[in-house]
Amino acid sequence: MSELDLNLIPYLVALEETRNVSRAGARLGVSQPRVSAALAKLREYFGDPLFVRTSRGMEPTPRALALIPAARDALVQIERGLSSAVDFDPATSTHTFSIALSDVGEIVFLPRLLQEFALRAPNANLRSVSLPHVDVERGLEGGSIDLALGYFPDLGGTNFFQQRLFTHRFICLMRRSHPLAAHPLTLEQFLSCGHAVVRADGRSQEVLEKHLAKARLYRRAVLETPHFMSLPFILSRTDLIATVPHAIGYAYAAEHASIVLVEPPLSLPRFNLRQHWHRKFHNDARTVWLRSLVAELFNDALDEWPK
Repeated sequence: MSELDLNLIPYLVALEETRNVSRAGARLGVSQPRVSAALAKLREYFGDPLFVRTSRGMEPTPRALALIPAARDALVQIERGLSSAVDFDPATSTHTFSIALSDVGEIVFLPRLLQEFALRAPNANLRSVSLPHVDVERGLEGGSIDLALGYFPDLGGTNFFQQRLFTHRFICLMRRSHPLAAHPLTLEQFLSCGHAVVRADGRSQEVLEKHLAKARLYRRAVLETPHFMSLPFILSRTDLIATVPHAIGYAYAAEHASIVLVEPPLSLPRFNLRQHWHRKFHNDARTVWLRSLVAELFNDALDEWPK
């Protein structure tokens, strides 16, 4: 390692990401000959061509593919170490915090977070991302996502920390003038009624679907949709009912006079909402501040959603 010029590592990563010497130079702010010279040094040190020209451009060799993850992680750590002060000051920070959320998570977490950001970190920003769990895992590991908030059952193992915040349950929604709205819903009515079923990227709905399947309870999904947002408008004009996380239900009933809440006629599972972060950033001052804020705002004692 004493013979390897660590200044060459950014060239290795840029070449892998761009697959082109000129574009790698533009990304790094250096000339094409300088990138070519750096690649020659890397090839000499590792005894491998690292990148070869093909009909699709420059393709990495197996040796380069094995080196890239460690090189990229090293750059992330160096960048964070150099750009972040040991003591993070939210009052002066202009950082954009990136949080992985489902649409349910946005309703639960974002309003209160934005209120507190306005008071404690007025120059900082929030970015909400909704991604498949594999991309969330990569984002947390690479540092492009600071936290994952909500129900993420796949974020386990020794590389991730998690903290339980509070527990949510399910509730039924229907229009106020629905024929079944006047009396408690029975199981027979629940199963015979037409349902609007959400198949969203968020994992909480899986808890409901797996429970019903295990109990061998089958309802007719007249509508399947990937979106929660359209439910109030659909339910208000049909005789369909929907079963959703209760934060969604209470938010919609508060905003839409035509929608009412109905208790499910069977015992449904509950699910814990947690915050997740990668072990690499466990001691990062900026992430520590964000985690502390989330834990302060969202917990059993302050759960604003009616039980």
